[in-house]
Amino acid sequence: MAVRLPRLHRFDLYAGLAGLLGGLLLWGVGLATRPAGEPIVLLDGRWWILLPLVVTAGCEAVRRTLPRTALLVGWVALTADTVTQGSLVTVVMFTDLVYAAVLYGPPATARRVPWIAGLITVAGTVVPVVVWRVPEALLIGVVIGLVGLMPALTGWIVRNHRDAAEAARLRAEQTALLAEMDRAQAVTSERARMARELHDMVANHLSAIAIHSTAALSLDTPKTSREALSVIRENSVEGLAEMRRLIGILRDSSGDTEPVAAPTLDGLGALVDGARTNGLDVRLDADHGTVPAPVELAAYRIVQESLTNALKHASPGEVTVALAQRNGSLTVTVTSPFGDRDGPRAPGSGAGLVGMRERVELLGGSFEAGPEGSADGKIWTVRVTLPLTEGDRE
Repeated sequence: MAVRLPRLHRFDLYAGLAGLLGGLLLWGVGLATRPAGEPIVLLDGRWWILLPLVVTAGCEAVRRTLPRTALLVGWVALTADTVTQGSLVTVVMFTDLVYAAVLYGPPATARRVPWIAGLITVAGTVVPVVVWRVPEALLIGVVIGLVGLMPALTGWIVRNHRDAAEAARLRAEQTALLAEMDRAQAVTSERARMARELHDMVANHLSAIAIHSTAALSLDTPKTSREALSVIRENSVEGLAEMRRLIGILRDSSGDTEPVAAPTLDGLGALVDGARTNGLDVRLDADHGTVPAPVELAAYRIVQESLTNALKHASPGEVTVALAQRNGSLTVTVTSPFGDRDGPRAPGSGAGLVGMRERVELLGGSFEAGPEGSADGKIWTVRVTLPLTEGDRE
């Protein structure tokens, strides 16, 4: 089984090579941290300096790949360096190993190394003073602090700044992602709203055109054709006007023009008259007071779509439209005969019922549509309840 070696960083290799060459240069000119013959120098001789130097340089090459291993081996090499004449480069490279262990090591290592270095610094300050009782003993603690504690604290500070920068970057990415999701949701909602408006405004006129054109083709008499063409022309003109109005709203991005007035419940009379012109027998019973604009628009569009569905699918008979305001809500009920019809029918896709349900859900109301039994036979009923106050909405 092949063993995969860790991938070394190029900068670490250069740092280890530079440290090794620098140490060899100082060794070549005879510079050491301690003169020969001192009591602490147990391994006397210039050649012993090279062993800790080479080991520490090797640790420097894996400072980022194996930070904990490099620190432990480097600590052993530094300990060996203290019993030789010593090399300043070995000490400098060990400080970098401490720094790298805190910066690149696991979180647990990054937390423990400063504490351990601090405890060793305190012990290296207190113990010599207590044992030798001379002020110069404090210098041992200073040296230990410079070699171990200061690099550890520096690595901890840099790591905290790096982690904070990474967290800020992630927050920025999340904010951008949420903004993009909000934008996409807004676009989807606006497209759905535009689709509902376009369907409700144009479907009624196109359905009348389809039904009367089919009647004109099936009943080839001058009177029928003239009446059908008259209705077709009227609905075509009205449908084109509605389309121009919607396209004008979509194209105008300057904001200089006044917004087009939305349909109101006061226009239900004209809407019912148009349905009668198209051949429906409609009875309107509107008992409503003042209602909020969103509720008013939704109620108007629901009545409009219900009449369109009745024109396309209802059997011959009376269609009733009833509006009543009670208990803080507006109730809209539209009934039409349900069953097979002998005359021409316009195709339907079911988008009308979906649009009505979406309008009602946006206002927190209830929507029901389906066949019901009555004394005169089956009828198709659309029943909607729209709350009139914000508190009733979800």
